[in-house]
Amino acid sequence: MSIQRSVSAVRTSQELLKMGLPASRDAVAHLVLNNPLDDPYNRVAKRIFDIVVSMMLIALTAPIMAVAWLCIKFESRGPALFSRLDDGSPVQRIGRDGMPFPYAKFRSMHPGTHSLRYTALAERNTRSGPLVKIDNDPRVTLVGQFIRKWHVDELPEFFLVLRGDMSIVGPRPHLPEEVEKYSHHHRQVLCVKPGITGLSQVMGGSRLGFNREVAYDCKYIKGWSLWGDLVIVIRTPFAILARRGDCG
Repeated sequence: MSIQRSVSAVRTSQELLKMGLPASRDAVAHLVLNNPLDDPYNRVAKRIFDIVVSMMLIALTAPIMAVAWLCIKFESRGPALFSRLDDGSPVQRIGRDGMPFPYAKFRSMHPGTHSLRYTALAERNTRSGPLVKIDNDPRVTLVGQFIRKWHVDELPEFFLVLRGDMSIVGPRPHLPEEVEKYSHHHRQVLCVKPGITGLSQVMGGSRLGFNREVAYDCKYIKGWSLWGDLVIVIRTPFAILARRGDCG
């Protein structure tokens, strides 16, 4: 991969070093060359697209979200949203330029079991690379199995799009501890906002190896267009139906 352009960093040196990124403001070399979203007009167009589409989809899916909320609360104790880790700290994902942001989705697991993915259940991990996916995950509730299967647990992400932390289309947001394990070329995907869906999602999602996922995401970034975003949005429901047994 060619040497990427440097960009202004918005993190402190200590935070950048913790994430494995260069500490200099001019040395955060993780952008893809010829990224159309470097153009401010394209960024504004994508932001307008995100606001319009997310508002439409929030209105469309509001009844589904209400039913999911009630089912989660009825089935098990704990909050309907997964927004706090086992130690009470806020759940975070890594966004554009390596910046963490507060993250929430519908809770699909029993409360207080998130950290087991790195301890008692670590041997069940089926993903390669820095990501983690637990096979036959015993932490997942019955309601959780259903909302994961149909990706209902991710519907609250539309509000994160409205807030500006995410986009409708882009690379999927990953956990801070996963991003810490990225190789240098993997960090190219951090040059845009993470998305609810994306090219890698419609091409296979978690069934892809991590390197292929990154390759599809980089292809999306370098070839970005509003028309491409619209095509991916339209293809997403069909991709979910095609792999409805896949909860990734």
